[in-house]
Amino acid sequence: MLESDQEEYILSNKKSWDDAAPRFFGRSSLPVYGPFLPTEEELDLFGDVSGKKVLEVGCGSGHSLKYMASNGASELWGIDLSDIQIETARVLLSDSHTKVNLFQGPMEKNPGIPIEHFDIVYSIYAIGWTVDLGQTLQNLYSYLKPGGTFIFSWEHPLHSRISQNGEQIVIHKSYHDEGLQQCEPWDSPAIMNQLKISTYINELIQAGFQLEKVVEDVVIQEEIKSGDPAVWYTHKKASLVPPAFIIKCTKK
Repeated sequence: MLESDQEEYILSNKKSWDDAAPRFFGRSSLPVYGPFLPTEEELDLFGDVSGKKVLEVGCGSGHSLKYMASNGASELWGIDLSDIQIETARVLLSDSHTKVNLFQGPMEKNPGIPIEHFDIVYSIYAIGWTVDLGQTLQNLYSYLKPGGTFIFSWEHPLHSRISQNGEQIVIHKSYHDEGLQQCEPWDSPAIMNQLKISTYINELIQAGFQLEKVVEDVVIQEEIKSGDPAVWYTHKKASLVPPAFIIKCTKK
């Protein structure tokens, strides 16, 4: 893809996220990884973060960073494409006793984040917004100390390829169809990278990461079993295919 095309998509996504930021306040933030996924309290993927330097990619409103602060992280760093999200995170974290450094910018570029500085880099439901997964993963790998941990969650690639029509579940798109595509639930221009699980795994390996765990488990609570099938994530679909996944890996 031409660099000019990437820049166009990034600018379009930034505008869409600036507009949408208020409705995503506090959503998909730790200890929650994403829809119908087990929580961090159940999985304990991060372990003890006391004294750890952490960086969140796609930090949004800052709620996951606040969770890290409440669990003893020594430094809080975040990057997000949206100016509105960054300003919201600054306000949310303004009373934190932990050092906070926030950057506005695309994850495909380093806005001034130190190299080999972090014990943990993570991304909660944001990594699929990258327009260049390989470059993004190279950046994240460089931010980590040797032996550091990278954890991310994202929408499962099967989810957007299956639609719900009443009680019927229909496959409407090939699993093999990859690349930058309009995000279906958004009315405004918003480009997401639709990739197979194997593509994520192979790109992680190519960047130098060692895989530790892949989570595709689904947890459906009784109180959320009913719902409108027009909603993007429903228990009906979740009972058949995982809506989201988590991958944990380490820097060799």
